[in-house]
Amino acid sequence: MTASLPSHMQRVLVVDDEENIRHLLLVTLKKAGFEPTAAPGAREALRLLEDHSFGVIISDVRMPGMDGRELLAATQELADPPYVIMMSAYGGGDMALECVKEGAYDYFNKPFRPDEVVLLLRKVTEREQLRTENKRLRAELDERLGFGEIVGRSEAMSGIFGTVSKIAPYKTTVLLTGESGTGKELLARAIHEHSDRAAGPLVPVNCGAIPENLLESELFGHVKGAFTGASRDKAGLFSEAHKGTIFLDEIAELPVSLQVKLLRVLEDEVVRPVGATESSKVDVRVIAATSRDLDERVRASTFREDLYYRLNVMRIRIPPLRERTEDLTALVEHFVARFNERFGRGVTNLEPDAMEAVLAYAWPGNVRELENAIERAMILSDGDKLPLDVFPPVVQEASLVAVVSVRDDGDLSVKRRVASLEAELIRRALERTGGNRTHACRLLEISHRALLYKMKDYGIDVPARRSS
Repeated sequence: MTASLPSHMQRVLVVDDEENIRHLLLVTLKKAGFEPTAAPGAREALRLLEDHSFGVIISDVRMPGMDGRELLAATQELADPPYVIMMSAYGGGDMALECVKEGAYDYFNKPFRPDEVVLLLRKVTEREQLRTENKRLRAELDERLGFGEIVGRSEAMSGIFGTVSKIAPYKTTVLLTGESGTGKELLARAIHEHSDRAAGPLVPVNCGAIPENLLESELFGHVKGAFTGASRDKAGLFSEAHKGTIFLDEIAELPVSLQVKLLRVLEDEVVRPVGATESSKVDVRVIAATSRDLDERVRASTFREDLYYRLNVMRIRIPPLRERTEDLTALVEHFVARFNERFGRGVTNLEPDAMEAVLAYAWPGNVRELENAIERAMILSDGDKLPLDVFPPVVQEASLVAVVSVRDDGDLSVKRRVASLEAELIRRALERTGGNRTHACRLLEISHRALLYKMKDYGIDVPARRSS
């Protein structure tokens, strides 16, 4: 059974100061097909970890000198930390449980049954197999459906990917526009990573999140004594981005007083720290983004026209999700794969009614809102498909609205169509609430009395409650 395991997961390090425990575990694990190594203490274990890689460590909690908790903490600092399983003498479960909170995978008590330990290791290796497979599938999915971390197969997104491929190699200033949550920072990262500046830094700045009195110093730096609290020289974010890219998010929020200084940086490629008498040269590509209407800001004289034209050399508008609904399925697959990898899950898809709701909902928060909804659903669900009831209420309600669409079946009777729609909405609300008429009334926004009347009129029975 262990033949299909990742090779490093077969190597197990047993750490215990009791020789009989070490011997018992070595014999048990060898019989089960693992490759165990033993260490009499935590410090010896750390020395072994310097030269060897182990998929799993089984460690006693209480040991003289360096104990199991300290060993656990040390393993968490490794570049590729192994899974750690703690063991403790009978009655020490509370301490082992604390270790789980601190990063251990699981624990068991002494005395233990050999088959119990083997079963626990099988669980660990299965989880690692699932994590590895999820990582592989996600990489394949991203390659097939997206451009780096940006996912989309709609005509609009394909056009954007093509534009990014063309402009990335050049130092051209780029202005990204689009509603909040559409992925402007991800697109800026894609431009940077596909440019010849990819080895240099990408420095993101949210112009609306930094107080106005600190923004100039943050962007351009300051010299010691420039203002109260300036106890040393400080390089600004433009200097940090030298030979790389600076991403100025929410550029519309930049105060007018700083717009002039930013224009000078763009035109002359020099920065002058606050309080300094000399400027220094910087080689920085500027990508700006906004969710505001910059044309309107220019007309209202709250954004300088000359700066606007300097930023607007290459403009890319990212459409909101409601304008590219054909990307929804790909995005759902992408986020399910991502959270499978993160949470060690094996979710394959959404239940049909859940997918119907996702496709019907307008997603005003765009891709970010969809990502949050999928993460929430993954946390709340247990099965291999995400049911509708683990999605936010606003998404659930969208499935009720979806039935309003008019089918071309030749029947144009308003009376019969309205009656059919009412009956369908009531059935769905009752199914959604497991037959709870009070909750169904809230979804339908009608009184309890009206619901009872309509149920009788349409011959609708309360559905059987779903077993838990």
